[in-house]
Order: sequence, then C-alpha cells, then structure tokens
Amino acid sequence: MSQWLMAGLLFTPLAWASLSLLLDFRKGRCVSWLGMVIQVLVSLALWYAVMERGGFSYALGGWEAPLGIALRVDGLAVTFVLLTAAVATACGLHAGFYLDACKPWQRYFWPLFWFLWAGLNGVWLGADLFNLYVSLELISLAAVGLVALGGEAAALRAALRYLFAALLGSLAYLLGVALLYGRFGTLSLALIDEQLASCEPALIVALLLMLAGLALKTALFPLHGWLPPAHGIARSPVSALLSGLVVKASFYIAARLWLELGDRLGSPWLAQSIGALGAAAVVWGSWLAFRQPHLKQVVAYSSVAQIGYLFLLFPLTFAVAEPVSLLAQQGITLQVISHALAKAAMFLAAGNLILSIRSKRVDALAGVSHFLPFSLFSFGLAGVSLMGLPPSGGFAAKWLLLQASLASGQWWWVGVLLLGGVLAAAYVFRIYRASFLEVGDSDDFYHPPQSLEAIPMILALLALGLGLVAEPVLSVLSLPFEVTADVNEAQL
Repeated sequence: MSQWLMAGLLFTPLAWASLSLLLDFRKGRCVSWLGMVIQVLVSLALWYAVMERGGFSYALGGWEAPLGIALRVDGLAVTFVLLTAAVATACGLHAGFYLDACKPWQRYFWPLFWFLWAGLNGVWLGADLFNLYVSLELISLAAVGLVALGGEAAALRAALRYLFAALLGSLAYLLGVALLYGRFGTLSLALIDEQLASCEPALIVALLLMLAGLALKTALFPLHGWLPPAHGIARSPVSALLSGLVVKASFYIAARLWLELGDRLGSPWLAQSIGALGAAAVVWGSWLAFRQPHLKQVVAYSSVAQIGYLFLLFPLTFAVAEPVSLLAQQGITLQVISHALAKAAMFLAAGNLILSIRSKRVDALAGVSHFLPFSLFSFGLAGVSLMGLPPSGGFAAKWLLLQASLASGQWWWVGVLLLGGVLAAAYVFRIYRASFLEVGDSDDFYHPPQSLEAIPMILALLALGLGLVAEPVLSVLSLPFEVTADVNEAQL
C-alpha cells in the first residue's frame, strides 16, 4: 500500500494539472479544492506509514537503480510532504477567493499550481540526482509561469529574470551531475555515497558546480537579485508559494548533497565561506527590507534575509562532533518549517492589506489598524517567528543553532543569529508604526472576506505554536531510512 501512496503524491497532482487545463477558473477551483483534500489525506497516510515502519524506498515499475526511478521517504521527507500539503492548501484556498475569476488568464493558476506541487513532492521523495533535477525544473518552470500570471509588463520582466537565473542554476547543477555520472556510472545518491572513497579534483568541481547552481536557485546572497522582483510583483498567493516552498526545494537538495558528500569533498574554507554568505544575506536582506517603500517588497527582501540562516548548516555540520551536527540539522529543519509557515502567512496577510488600502505602499497603511486589525495581527504573529521570539518555531530553531554554534566553538554565528532577530524586529515594527498613524475617523478601506483573513491567521498561529511542539516534530524527523525496508516486498 505504501508504494501507492508515494506514487500518488507524484502522479495525482500531474493528473489534476492536466484536468484543470480544460476548465475555466471557477470549475478549476472546485476541482482543485477536491484535489487538495485528497493530497492532504494521502500525505497523512504516508506520514502514518512512516511512523509505523520507519523510512523505506520504492523503485517505480520495479526497476532498481541505476536504471530505474527510485523514491525514498524517511522522517525528514514525510515532514516536508506534510508541510507542502499544509502551505499549498492554504495558498490554494486563498487564491480561490483572492484571484479575479473574470480575468481569463487566471485560469492557468490551477494547472501551474498542481505542476508546482508535483515537483515539490518529487524533490522530497527523489532518490537520484537526475530525477531531483527533473523535479526542480518542473518547479522552476511552474513558478516562472505563476510570476508572469498577472500579464503586466513588470511581471513579465520579473518572470524572465527568474527564468534566466533558474536556467543558469540548472546548467551548473547539471554539469556537476554529468561529472559524477562520468566517474561513478550512476546517479543514485546512495550508490555514489557508497563508492566515494577518495577526494578527486573532478569530484570537488562537481560538488562546487552543483552547490553554486542550487545557491542561485535558492537566492543566496549575492545571487539573490532575481528574488525580490519576482516575489514582490507576483500575486500574493503565488508569492506565498514561492517564498514558503519553492526556494526550500533547491536548499533541500543542497543540504542532502552536503550531508552525504560534504564530509569527504568539502573543506573548512568552503563551509565557512558558505556560512559567511548566509550571514551577509541576513544583514543585507534585513537592511533592504527595512528601507523598502512597498509592503510586498519588505516581505520579499525579508525572504533574502531568512534564507541566509539556512546556509549556516554548512559550517555547523562540517568537521564537528555528531551530536553538534545533529543539533544544527534539527535547528535548520525547524527554521525551514517555521519560515515556510510564517512567510506564507505574511505574504497572504500583506495581500489582504494591499486589497484593503488599494495601494502597495507602506505609508498608505495609515489608519488600517483601527478598521482592519485582523490581517495586521496575522502579519505581526508571523513576524514574531521571523524575529525568533518564544514560543515560536523561529525561537526553537535559533536556540538549537545557538547551541550548535557554541558547542562547535564557532561563536561568531551567535552574533548573526542575535543581530538577525533585531533587524527583523525593525522592519516588522516599521509596518506597525505606519499602520497606527491616525488619518481620520472615516472607514474608506475595503474589507476582505473573513475567509481571506482567516487563512493567514491559521498559518501564523502554526508558526507561533511550532516551538511548543518542537520535541514531537523532531522525533518524527529522526525516523531513519532503512535500506532493507523496501516496499517492493509488498506485491502490487
């Protein structure tokens, strides 16, 4: 049964994408909402299967590596599958009310949405480098299409910039994959890990190319130039998907490469250099977020800053004791989850506020706190997690990273964690300062439907409460992948 769940997470979204291509926006919305329910149920069923028996693998069609397409799932992968189901469902529900059904091009949101979801599940469950690449390309192309969905000249320019960055990153990644295939004759990450015995120059070049391409796709400083225009100009549900999930996929692959191959192909200077770029992203992205005149640009540059924390994984897991590496991995994973929930909530709340004030500018928020407190409160709750205040998931993540920094003797990352929280507070409170300015007693604001306001609130509360359930979440993440537990034992 488990193999059907894994295959369903890949092929069901593709079937829904094909179906929604034939429908207008309203019919596509109804069909897609039914598909979301099915995807959530399948994701929960897979989570239950992993809880019962631990991680396992499945070769599609019975073809084993290196010829076949292999899928694998463990506690980390199923956690990201569930995270994708939660965030994508929230964004899909929000989009159903937020997007204008009268505009004919909006109907393409649904097929692109489902292609994106299929690609994300392919990344979480992929077991070989080439099929990870295919899933990543599906994500990139769907994301570019979603950015261009508005049809405006600025949206098309941002989408083209995103496309060129994605293609350049893919080219670098694919060159690294080709070098590994030429050396090992397989693209299975597990088989490469088993055969890797010596640190050859060609293999180091392959790792560097792949990490550089993935860093570009993740928008690591200074390769972040494509992200703020794309996230800022896209429709709010699209921005929430891009920031909450899409950039995490490329980082997930980079993290898997580093954790499985980095101990033999990496070096201290490489690990520290990547960490330094992450630290620079935290400071520079936060400063630019504080200076932006447009609300969504504030949130977009905040994404640049928050992405920087993720790359502290590289120095905190290289040449350190196993318990320290585990602390860092747990901290980064909690950071990914809390950031996905909080940033999706923040973009959706920002979209509601923009609808209300009929302007994208921060200074147009004056007086909104008096008449529209709900979306503003959701924005602030999401900001609590970005700042790393208790009891949020951001606090739990930074606490684990702080412990890993001190335990490994890399005390300088503590300053990055603390400074990042202060800078996040600065740009979040700047939005609140603008909204509390009084401009009169008349209510000239548009009031969004309660359904639009409830969705970001739920996501923000999940991000806030993540710190309270960090221990059971980490216990799921620790569920191992057992090579011997092959679901091919179960007959189709």
